[in-house]
Amino acid sequence: MTVLSNVSSTRIWDASRRSREQRIAAGSAYARGKNVAPGDTTKLLEAVIRPGDRICLEGDNQKQADFLAARLAEVDPAVVKDLHIVQSGVVLAEHLDLFEAGIAKRLDFSYSGPQGAAIARALKSGKIELGAVHTYLELFSRYFIDLTPHVALTVARCADRDGNLYMGPNTEDSPVVVEATSFKQGIVIAQVNELVDKVPRVDVPGDRIDFLVVTPEAFYVEPLFTRDPAQITETQILGAMLAIKGIYAPYGVKRLNHGIGFNTAAIELILPTYAERLGLKGKIATHFALNPHPTLIPAIESGWVEQVHSFGSEVGMDDYMQARPDIFFTGRDGSMASNRIYCQSAGLYATDLFIGSTLQIDLQGNSSTFTRDRIAGFGGAPNMGSDPHGRRHASGPWLKAGREAAGEGAVMPRGRKLVVQIVETFGEKLVPTFVESLDSVELAKALDLALPPVMIYGDDVSHVVTEEGIANLLLCRTAYEREQAIRGVAGYTDVGRARDRKAVEDLRARRVIQRPEDLGIDPLEANKSLLAARSIKELMHWSRNLYDPPTKFRNW
Repeated sequence: MTVLSNVSSTRIWDASRRSREQRIAAGSAYARGKNVAPGDTTKLLEAVIRPGDRICLEGDNQKQADFLAARLAEVDPAVVKDLHIVQSGVVLAEHLDLFEAGIAKRLDFSYSGPQGAAIARALKSGKIELGAVHTYLELFSRYFIDLTPHVALTVARCADRDGNLYMGPNTEDSPVVVEATSFKQGIVIAQVNELVDKVPRVDVPGDRIDFLVVTPEAFYVEPLFTRDPAQITETQILGAMLAIKGIYAPYGVKRLNHGIGFNTAAIELILPTYAERLGLKGKIATHFALNPHPTLIPAIESGWVEQVHSFGSEVGMDDYMQARPDIFFTGRDGSMASNRIYCQSAGLYATDLFIGSTLQIDLQGNSSTFTRDRIAGFGGAPNMGSDPHGRRHASGPWLKAGREAAGEGAVMPRGRKLVVQIVETFGEKLVPTFVESLDSVELAKALDLALPPVMIYGDDVSHVVTEEGIANLLLCRTAYEREQAIRGVAGYTDVGRARDRKAVEDLRARRVIQRPEDLGIDPLEANKSLLAARSIKELMHWSRNLYDPPTKFRNW
């Protein structure tokens, strides 16, 4: 005989729904329907948020719910306290004010950008209890497992009376954050620039939005991916030449992701000049998982680029993207609909190469953007810059990299993603990029972290590019060879000067290390005449004046 337990008859199965109903009832005292007056926003937050709640305050790395952030920082710490902040980008001063005031206690995040130094100070002083520094995909995934927000504060360009949200080109993280919160009985509050009768496109359905606040000013968007060509150095141009001729060309890389920075901006700007001269048009760099970098405009206009899918948008690029629907993913309204989780997945599985920069690289090729005084976060680099073992579709670059990594004795064919770190041997203020041990190792000890915050692990890195040349780590067969390959391109840093010269020359003979002259590159040719555009104004001209640069980049 089966005895049925009576546990289910006594357990409450809808506690989260009851909590939601209570919060909605409390918040409704400050709303007309879904609409809340800006002046009542702080009271609304005090009504719907409970001590210890997990809060996602958007908080992307570009668009910011800045009004809601400021109002949350004004709540009474006796009423709203010990919050657990779970958001991808901690980039506004108000985000840190929450911890200074005791409103928030614990933090899980992905990217900090301009607040990297402030986060480091807050961690050292004990103001922040760190959960983890995640990749974007990792944090988004945990929203659906064990870091589901109780309250999500999101942001949109406009909403209609039913709460349907239109994000415009900066959709970014919003759909995943809202869905995780709404479908687990959480509260979603949206900051919008305006109310309209009909939104141009529904990016988030209104039945997932509980309250709307029309703000006095439009929300802030950080021009994170704009790089002024005038600031690109000849050293960065040389690195770009090496990457194109030494990696893109021999592997035939067409599908790729570029990280943020001047090194990859230089690559984009010499595609229509240097790479064109090499006869590589149509053979490399045709399909990108990439934000709409303004420095990619000349390559698009000269017919190099076939398609771009984006994580987010970029300030001033709206009209250009609308006019180039063959290149960008745009909706019926003409606006791009970026989506960070879609593009992160595309960059992880559908591209053959990731190339980006970092602050430190050690002798095993591990890299980190964490230093003693700066905790910049990871963003999507650990996903973009990893070899996805779940991939099963073949391509030429993937198979070639796999053959090189496996060597001659491989029994089972297997591909490999190309993961390139492109750096200068000395960074800002002549701080060496190459180190014997990452600062993040000491940081982990000081903060009692379970793991050192490594951005890209060395066993995922296939190549290191500096002005000294290229180190192909796929061809290294021992840990010592790998170390000497890295030392061999580390220049006059302490790491570089400690190289075993014979071992480095042996690696060069095997083409594990390739100097500019080995590739037929004259460093004297690495000058600004190779750049298809040498200023922001010239990027405008390339775009036929469709690109509208942010004010801070208009220096004419």
